[in-house]
Amino acid sequence: MQYFVTGATGFIGKRLVKTLLARRGATVYFLLRAESESKVAGLLDYWGVSATRAVPVYGDMTAKKLGVSADATKKLKGHIDHVYHLAAVYDLKADEESQVQVNIEGTRNLVEFAKAIDAVHLHHVSSIAAAGLYEGVFREDMFDEAEGLDHPYFMTKHESEKIVRKESKIPWTVYRPALVVGDSVTGEMDKIDGPYYFFKLIQRMREILPPWMPSVGLEGGRINIVPVDFVVSALDHIS
Repeated sequence: MQYFVTGATGFIGKRLVKTLLARRGATVYFLLRAESESKVAGLLDYWGVSATRAVPVYGDMTAKKLGVSADATKKLKGHIDHVYHLAAVYDLKADEESQVQVNIEGTRNLVEFAKAIDAVHLHHVSSIAAAGLYEGVFREDMFDEAEGLDHPYFMTKHESEKIVRKESKIPWTVYRPALVVGDSVTGEMDKIDGPYYFFKLIQRMREILPPWMPSVGLEGGRINIVPVDFVVSALDHIS
């Protein structure tokens, strides 16, 4: 099997690539900006493979057809079984323009590139944020029901998924992880942000409140959090 991955240097992406490379005979081509070439050696070391099995393809998410050279595109054409699209702006505080350029236009560029190389299947890693502020269970067969998409992150994740649904010329699958946290066994993660600040608050509340008083709500509740290894395992299994 041969794979093409965007976002391979990210929190989920680099772990997914490692899992894909564990498959016998697998080769992973991963999109990388030219200015990030210095990261290649570290990535190969993390993945435990040589440059013949994990091959950087230089380009840019914000460029048409990812800005990949005609020569590289020709070499990949007809040889990629699965495209995994994980590259995105995940920072809720990022400005709207950068989120639109990467999350929306970047996805459109990826869809065009997947078609150009005659990839067999496109796997788009979206987010539960595509549901916006919808209350209740947002099922996998729901999309237009999304509500409260005013925030740029919600809006761009919803629109990027729409592009895959409407514009992809090859078969596709969409995945919607919730808040992704560290490894379920080791706790390993790339940086402390998002829900981890909430965890610290809970810890402080637990130290202040009496033992018999619940620290999160009177009735408890569901929080959409998932360990990164669960996400990677699901992507690997479903695809």
